[in-house]
Amino acid sequence: MPSLFCRMSTLALLSATAVGGCALSPDPLTLDKLSSNAAEKRQRVTSAQEPLSGSISLHEAMARALKYNLDHKVEVYETALRVAELDLSHYNLLPNAVAGAGYAARDETLASSSFNLVNNTQNFGFSTSQDERLRTADLQFSWHVLDFGLSYVRSRQAADKALIAEEARRKVVHRLMEDVRIAYWRAWTAQKLATKLKTLEIRTKAALAGSRVLSADRTTSPITAATYRRELIEVQRTVRELQRELSVARFQLAALMNVDPGSRFKLAAPPSGSAGVAHSVMDNMIQFALENRPEVRDVLYRQRINANEAKAALLELLPGVQLFAGSNFDSNSFVLHNNWLSWGAKASWNLIKVFQYPAKRSVVDGQDDLLDQRALSLTMAIMTQVYVSTARIAHYKREVETAAAYHATQQELVGYIRSEHDASRVSEQTLVREELNALVGEVRLDIARAGQQNAVANLISALGRDPLPAGVGTAASVAELASALRHQTWAAVTSPTPIPERVVAQSP
Repeated sequence: MPSLFCRMSTLALLSATAVGGCALSPDPLTLDKLSSNAAEKRQRVTSAQEPLSGSISLHEAMARALKYNLDHKVEVYETALRVAELDLSHYNLLPNAVAGAGYAARDETLASSSFNLVNNTQNFGFSTSQDERLRTADLQFSWHVLDFGLSYVRSRQAADKALIAEEARRKVVHRLMEDVRIAYWRAWTAQKLATKLKTLEIRTKAALAGSRVLSADRTTSPITAATYRRELIEVQRTVRELQRELSVARFQLAALMNVDPGSRFKLAAPPSGSAGVAHSVMDNMIQFALENRPEVRDVLYRQRINANEAKAALLELLPGVQLFAGSNFDSNSFVLHNNWLSWGAKASWNLIKVFQYPAKRSVVDGQDDLLDQRALSLTMAIMTQVYVSTARIAHYKREVETAAAYHATQQELVGYIRSEHDASRVSEQTLVREELNALVGEVRLDIARAGQQNAVANLISALGRDPLPAGVGTAASVAELASALRHQTWAAVTSPTPIPERVVAQSP
């Protein structure tokens, strides 16, 4: 007994020492680590990209967004992960093969005797049938029939999850193309009007200063001077509102293309054209959107997953049969056969699953009802988006026409007033005011055209048409992607092929 106590005390002491040596304490990140991490991420975020050169066109901006945008890359890696998980799930269909090896030793021989219960005497002295040191090894194959069925169902669910990830990537692409088109047109408008807006701001300040001088010198009546000054301040307020509206578009476009926001780049003038939608094909556009929108496919895949969950719940009710076979080795010298084969079968039935099934079935049915209602809600939302996008295009078309008419009329008026000014029949203040109004009219016309393109981008996104044709991936160069986008984007809105008589519109 004392010997046993000493052994247990020694083991306890060794265990306490080992646990004490493994104690952990918080290890916060150091400033150097954070600094190096920031520098490394900042360097990597825009690395391995084709450099900017020349003027960037709309389709090149879209191509750079598809190829380098980090939000899109996250979805690409998410899809790749789901595919890898699907490949991994296939191994669950295979039988289990488990190899094992062991070693055991004792400081005393395992010896025992037996006692005869008939005559109450000991049969013989102490004996042993086990070596003090043993080595064992085995290789066991087993196959659970029920687990095979469940694994097959789970693999199908994993396949649908991979498809859901792909639809999530498509949704990001659609949003990305919409955002790029909107940001590009606004950034190009800002680039085109930057000099004119600055000139307008300078002339407005000069005119305000001149009006104050006229008012102070009593050259004109105070009411006329104040009215003129009010009109100039109104022009100045409009100019600053337009500058604020357009000032951030360039940074937004740079972020979408994954370019350093501080980079300098020039945008090429987008091709001219109008945008419109034939209302006679509205039903076809809605049908096309309901067939191709990623959100619709997402719900359908989730419904398939839920249907497979119902099958899994039924499979769990069945008894499980496990088949097994193995090869074994034991180094014990007292064993007659050190190597042998073993095989057998075992059946089991988890009766709790039987009582659990109604509750699980209720959850599956509830999930199915939820997905069905979500599909109906999504259908109405998509129909509304198509109608709203179409209405916005028609609205912006009228707005562009109005802005163009206003600008043309104002330009004509400026021509008349300039002639009258040259003949000394109109004051300098009147000429300056009308020239400023002409510049504001031009700015508003360009803003309206940008809004028109925004509406086109909304419609393309609402239809769910992929910007790239089948077979073209982001591994292609920026120039190749831009060329594919140029043709596919046009076809997505204007061409009846490959969706005959479904979408009829015109877009630059």
